[in-house]
Formats: sequence, structure tokens, C-alpha cells
Amino acid sequence: MATRIVEKENLKYEFSTKDPFVASIQPNEKITVACEMAYNGGLVTSLDATITPEDFKYPFFNPMTGPIEVAGAKAGQTLCIHIHEMELEEFGLTGLTAHSGLFQEWIFERQERFNQYKPVRVADGVIHWSDDLKIPVAPMIGVIGTAPAYGSFLSLDNGEHGGNIDVQEMGPGCKIYLPVNVDGAYLFMGDCHARQGDGEVCGMGAIDIGARITLSVDVIDRPARMTWPRFETTTHIGTVGLGRPLEDAMRIAYREMIYWLTDDFGFTEADGYMLLSTVAEGRATQIMNPKSTFICKVEKSLLPAS
Repeated sequence: MATRIVEKENLKYEFSTKDPFVASIQPNEKITVACEMAYNGGLVTSLDATITPEDFKYPFFNPMTGPIEVAGAKAGQTLCIHIHEMELEEFGLTGLTAHSGLFQEWIFERQERFNQYKPVRVADGVIHWSDDLKIPVAPMIGVIGTAPAYGSFLSLDNGEHGGNIDVQEMGPGCKIYLPVNVDGAYLFMGDCHARQGDGEVCGMGAIDIGARITLSVDVIDRPARMTWPRFETTTHIGTVGLGRPLEDAMRIAYREMIYWLTDDFGFTEADGYMLLSTVAEGRATQIMNPKSTFICKVEKSLLPAS
């Protein structure tokens, strides 16, 4: 049976409750959400597309589909979003600008050679980087989050609500845990990538692409000390920290994992802390958004049954 499709219409650029719902999803219902390519969607329709810095209009970089109502979700609960599949469009875009990424103007200045944009074809599970280089896709959702209890966040930004977090694990097979801050949750998503390297170091260094995300959502009680987004794959549990400097993002991610180990797996905080020093897997998934992302993962096989 075909899933219901939420089309990429009337796109949004901020997480808030000010706009009416574009769709409503029942708990455990499977739907498909169409997402536009980041960076002023529609720029790339062929490999011959010519793009200049003037084509990008702040803050309209990460168009999102939403808000989607999650029926029955109440403030104080948590969404568990199951990502089942991602179907990618044919053309993607990567590039760099001198004022963004790991090496900014202090090293490259505003030289024209450091404003480059590279459309690529994506087909048959492969990114066609060049005639000689073919890279397997690893689809992921760059932006996913819920509305805050008050005010709004730009889709460029990130925080406890989620947002522009750019975590590679958040693709097919992943469960994403997000807070419900207002009734209905107001779920948004977009900024899909065909693949992204750790750090997304040159600023727009992922393969941005339009995609269709097939997902379902459970509504669960908020874990005892969950403040920041969490995720779960078939092999790992993971926590997300967001902040600047990068060390703060790392501290948040590891603290949140200590809470998870303590509250759900029977560790004391001291024992969980020592366990992380022994088995944790951590890395910066992006360093170019308003707040950097650091994740902490623990392999499920190393944990007692919860």
C-alpha cells in the first residue's frame, strides 16, 4: 500500500508555531515527506547549472517541509521518528565559499577561486563526482526538529529542539528522538544530503539534494533527563551535543550519554563516565553551523539489557 505523501510546498525557514500544519500524522502511521534541496532549492536542474554567491539569499538556505502535526503529542513528551527510506533526486550540489567552513577569510580571503559550486549527478546509489570518481551514497537528513515552546529558530540554527544538526546516522534505519515542546509537536525537516563527511569542513561540503523521506512517528514519555536530541541505530545509541566552542558540544553529548546510561541501563554516573572513557565513539559531525555538532555513541552489544 502506497504511503501518503506530504509535498514540498509552502516551504518554511524557521521552527515555530505561527504557520498552520501542512499535514497530520497519526502515531505509527507511515508517510512520505518530500524535501527540497538546500540553498534556495531549484538552483540545480542540470549539471550545466551556473551558480554564483549572489544566488544565495540569507537566511533562505535550508527550506523545510512542515509543520507536520503529530496527533496526540503533548508538550513534555518525546517523538521517536523512525526513518524507513530515503529516495534521492537526480541532481545534488556541493561547493565552498571563502567565508564559511574550517578555513575562513583569514586564510583564503575573498579570492574568486574559493567561491566554487559543483553540481553532481546522483543515480543508481552513486554520486558521480567525475568521470573517474564514483562515491556510494549515504543518505541523511541534515535538518529535523520541532517547534520551541516560545518564539522561533531559523532553519540554519540548531539547539535543544534539533534543527540544523547534520548527523550522518540520521538516515534510513535510524530512530531520532526529539522533544515535544508544544501540543502537536510541529515537526519540520529538510536539508537532505546524499553524503556528508565529518565536520562538513568547507561549509556547504555535503552533497545537498532533494529527497523523499518515508517515516513513522511514535509518541513516548520523555526520558528522565533527556534535554538534547538522541538517536538509535541497529548497533548504537547516540546523543547529540550542540554548542560553541566545539568542546562545549562534546561535553553536552557525553553528559547526556552519562544520563542515558544511568537512567536506563543501571549504571551509576561515575561508572557510566568511566565506561565512556573506555568504549565511547565520538566525533564532530559539523563545525560550520551557528553551533557545532558533536555526537557520543555507545555500541549496544556492550550494554546490559535495559
